Amino acid sequence: MNVKRVAIQVVLLIAVVFLTFKIYSSIMEPVRFKSVIAQREDVIKQRLSYIKTLEIEYKKINSDYTSSFDTLIDFYNNGLMPLVLKHGSVPDTLTELQALEMGLITRDTTHIAIKDTLFIGLADFNINKIRFVPFTHNKKKFGLKSGYVMRANFKLPVFEVRCEMKDYLSDIEQQELLLNEINIIIDEEKFPGLILGSLEEPSTDGNW
Repeated sequence: MNVKRVAIQVVLLIAVVFLTFKIYSSIMEPVRFKSVIAQREDVIKQRLSYIKTLEIEYKKINSDYTSSFDTLIDFYNNGLMPLVLKHGSVPDTLTELQALEMGLITRDTTHIAIKDTLFIGLADFNINKIRFVPFTHNKKKFGLKSGYVMRANFKLPVFEVRCEMKDYLSDIEQQELLLNEINIIIDEEKFPGLILGSLEEPSTDGNW
């Protein structure tokens, strides 16, 4: 009788442990899902920041943005940027322009290679991977576009780069949660992914 009672208690204990584990897993699954999204998007945001830096430097020299990653890569590998060197010092009683006109200071312009200036010492930067969305095994590329908008009769250059959640989260197990998340975002009339810049506003900010 005691043996039977102990066996029943063991079975009940195992059942309780199993149910507790299932409940805990069901609670933690969305938490883990959100954590994966945050971790991956942090990596993607870093790569987007590299694209933004390249676009801004490209615009400084070319007066507009580019919609071509080949152009950005060539710009990084072969482009030059001006560097103004100032010699002498400006007295407290003068402006820099006055000191320049009086010959107290001089300026010399030289040019330095883009790749010798940008992203120096960043181990995770690889110009040959700049076009690819992280976590897609180089199968998905960022969508990159450029154009112009009119503001106060001025034609302003703009660019936009984007990627979708369904691409950088395609390999996770929680596909049902992913689909639900995407549907919620779409219902809110938002883009289900990350966007940097805009083709409608002169902005280089992201949607995060």
